[in-house]
Amino acid sequence: MAAVLRHRLFAAALVGAFVGGGALLVSSLIVAFAIGAAITPPLLSAIAAGAFVAVVTAAVRNFGALLVLTLAHIAALSVLSFGKPFGESLAQSGAAHWFALLVYGITAAAACRAVLAGLPHGLLNRRDMEHHFIRLLWAGGFLFFGLMVTAPFLIMLLTSLKSQQSLLQNPLDFSLPLDKGASGLFRSYLELFEDYHFGVFLANTALVSAATVLLTLMFSVPGAYAVARLRFRGKKALARSVLLIYMVPAIVLVIPLYALFSSLGIRNSYWGLLIAYPATTIPVALYMLQGYFRELPSELEEAGLVDGLSRWRVIRHITLPLSLPALSSVSLYVFMIAWNEFLFAFMFLDDPKLFTLSRGIVSLNSSEVPRQHLMAGAVIATVPILVLFLTMERFLVRGLTAGGVKG
Repeated sequence: MAAVLRHRLFAAALVGAFVGGGALLVSSLIVAFAIGAAITPPLLSAIAAGAFVAVVTAAVRNFGALLVLTLAHIAALSVLSFGKPFGESLAQSGAAHWFALLVYGITAAAACRAVLAGLPHGLLNRRDMEHHFIRLLWAGGFLFFGLMVTAPFLIMLLTSLKSQQSLLQNPLDFSLPLDKGASGLFRSYLELFEDYHFGVFLANTALVSAATVLLTLMFSVPGAYAVARLRFRGKKALARSVLLIYMVPAIVLVIPLYALFSSLGIRNSYWGLLIAYPATTIPVALYMLQGYFRELPSELEEAGLVDGLSRWRVIRHITLPLSLPALSSVSLYVFMIAWNEFLFAFMFLDDPKLFTLSRGIVSLNSSEVPRQHLMAGAVIATVPILVLFLTMERFLVRGLTAGGVKG
């Protein structure tokens, strides 16, 4: 029994079963979005088909070309599901049926080759089994979390491009109305900026987020430097407890701040946000920066002090230029927090001219506003920060990992 479990063919069968089921789910989801029809795929048939193809190709010790594997997966699934792998209605539609099969075959073949590449012949030792199944779990996790992340965003994006009439006729139809041209396809976005003042919301959010970053750095840089370099009573307690403020839930603070800002007359203004936002971002920024400052070579700062520079000039001309990666990562992190913040903006802002994006999207959530406008607003709020993160991600990683002194 142990020899069977360690054999190459058994490992290939497990991979094929997983790949076949996963590829069918992916292809069914894509086709359902494309044609707007509910699909009930035969999962057991796909699992059996994937296992069969993987065992056969592993038995001949050659996984073959991608085209051969694709055709083999399509043929096996068609036979085991009696020619109707995606249901009766899709089997009669012709082009959609073959498109679904092609997506399934390519996905299953590519995943099968990627996971089984380099699989040794005969019995697998412990190292080979661990390596093989870790790759299988990695592929499964990537597929699962990829679908969990991309599917809601894809539904949101496609819904924003639909018309009110098509949504009422078939809410599951996510096919794009390409015959209406660009003006008809992006009508919801144009109406958001023309009728619902989303350009104002976007500018307000950018202004508040940028101001939050500046205020956070203004207070956190001196504080982090003091904790990292200077000696004073209570330094260790301050360094260890700085994140306690960040751990306090925002919902606990919003009611007292609402009453306080109302009595001071700054509730329905940016001043309230620019007090509340830095109060929640300074602790985490201070915590991130103090660790980086500690890793900077102190000899450079001591040389500057010996040359007659003041402490502030040492920070300005030596410490800050060396800390640009950390400052970039902290700025990006704080900017994303301020951009996506909702609770304080919802409680403090009443004037539509002052709304941020999150507050403006909530104002669209009513029976008078079509659903596609709400989805378009969510896309507008998501895409800029997503593009910024993907563009600056390497700087974020570099800022969190750089600064170590190599000895």
